[in-house]
Formats: sequence, C-alpha cells, structure tokens
Amino acid sequence: MSAPAIELSAHGGLLQPSYRLSAALLAPSVLVIAVLLGIPLLLLLRYSLNRFVPGEFMVQALTLENYRKFMTDPFYREILVRTVYVGVVSTFAAAVLGFLPAYHIARTQSRRAKSLLIIFVILPLLMGNAVRVAGWLVILGDQGLVNAALRTLGMTTDPVKLLYTQNAVLIGTISVLLPYMIITLHSVIEGISPALEEAALGLGAGHCRMFWRVLLPMAMPGLVVGGVLCFILAMNAYATPLLIGGSTFHMMAPEVYTQISQANNWPFGAAMAFVLMFTTLVLTLVSSWCLSRRSAAAHGA
Repeated sequence: MSAPAIELSAHGGLLQPSYRLSAALLAPSVLVIAVLLGIPLLLLLRYSLNRFVPGEFMVQALTLENYRKFMTDPFYREILVRTVYVGVVSTFAAAVLGFLPAYHIARTQSRRAKSLLIIFVILPLLMGNAVRVAGWLVILGDQGLVNAALRTLGMTTDPVKLLYTQNAVLIGTISVLLPYMIITLHSVIEGISPALEEAALGLGAGHCRMFWRVLLPMAMPGLVVGGVLCFILAMNAYATPLLIGGSTFHMMAPEVYTQISQANNWPFGAAMAFVLMFTTLVLTLVSSWCLSRRSAAAHGA
C-alpha cells in the first residue's frame, strides 16, 4: 500500500506533508531551473567542441582542440592558477576576518543593536558590485585616500602603486565576500548555546582552547557553507578583477567574456567556461569533504 500524501503527526494530530508531497511541490521549480540552466549549459558544451575559424565564426565539429589549447598554453594555465589562488586566499581571509564580527553579532543581547549590526553588514549588498569596486578605485588610486594619507604622514613623496595589482584584486574581492561570510557564520553561531563555552571555561580551558575544541567545531557547518559560497563567488568574479586589476591582470571570468564577445571565439570561450566550472566544482567538493571530515573528527574527540 502506497504511503499517504498527508500523514498525521504524533503530536496533537497536526497534518504534515509527506516526502511525496514535498517532491511534488518542489518539482515545478526544479524543472524551471533544469530547463533554464541545463539547456544553455548543454548548448555551451556543444559549442566548446566546435572549431573556430577566423572569418567563419564557428565550424561544426566534435573536437577537444579547444580544451587541448587551454591545457597546453602556459598563458591560460597561469590565468587558471591565478584565479584559484585569488579564490582560495580571499575565501580564507573572509573566514578569518568574518568570524569575530559574526560572533559579536550572534552574542549581542540587545535585539535592536543586533538588528542594526546586521543592517550595517548587509548594506554593501544593496549596492551594485561595480559601485563598490569604484569605491576602491578612489581609495587605492595614485591620488586616492591611501596615497594622500601616506604623503601627509611624510612616508612617501611619490604615489605607491596600489591599484591594478594582485593585492588590490584580493582586497576588493575580500570586501565583496565578507558580508556573505559574516551572515552565514552569524546564523550558525547564534544556534550554539553560550552555556557550552562557559562550561569549557569553567572546566579550566583557556579561551584559545575553548575556541579550537568547542566553538570552532560547532561552527564548522557555517564555515563550510560560507566557504563554498565565497569560493564560488571569488572564482567567478568579473567586475572586481576587471576594474581593479586592470588590463594586465587576467582571471578566468573576464577572459571568457573577452573570448566570446571581443574575439568572437565562441568555441574556446565555451571551453574556458567549462574548465572554470569543472575546477570550481572539484575544488568545492574536495574542500567541503575535508572540512566535514575535520568537523566530524573534532566532534568525535
């Protein structure tokens, strides 16, 4: 006999939907996502197997020439390595810089103060990414705030080159990722009872030991989710490396756009897009698995 669509709860006879009903409710949205995302991806995959001929746009073929070109060309391999480096470093920095603010917000007793702090955190998200990046142009430029402060303090007479460097791209990317990391960590830390921290401190553990043995393992799910979200955003960053990095700093997303829109090389641009997507997926799965194993080992200890 098949399971009923609606099941009676053991508490007070309340009706709760079964898995079958849940699947039926999710089916339309899943179908829309599959169609709107799956069909373009399949089409892009087919394009990546075609051959590019200057003057003919794209020649129908079934070849791995575009992927081979990417893997054998040192220039494009360096772009991929640089993109992964920026993604890893900016995600790690966002986790380190975002943990303390997230903890402070989660442990704030006043609901009004907590709401104001959350508003301050998410306020940058209400502006476009290009607007936020433009702010860093003002801060890091040769005539920007940082160089003006250095000249005022007598630390330099010539402008220090801050803009259009890898460090500038890292700074801009971290600033974009921080709100996502703080909000994700805050929601997890808020669910951790302060009594557990007090118990660890009361049993003789110092603050550092309490953090490593109690707080960090319990906050690990938030770090995993926030890390995955931030890493995906950093790997696919477009406006930040383009505006702050300049024309000499290449990352994967701007290069994909350049190949497709400017060089009209759709096959190679599509191949680069799939290399970026595959690399992001593999690194995300591996890092999530490692962090989950570490969290499980910490809980077991």
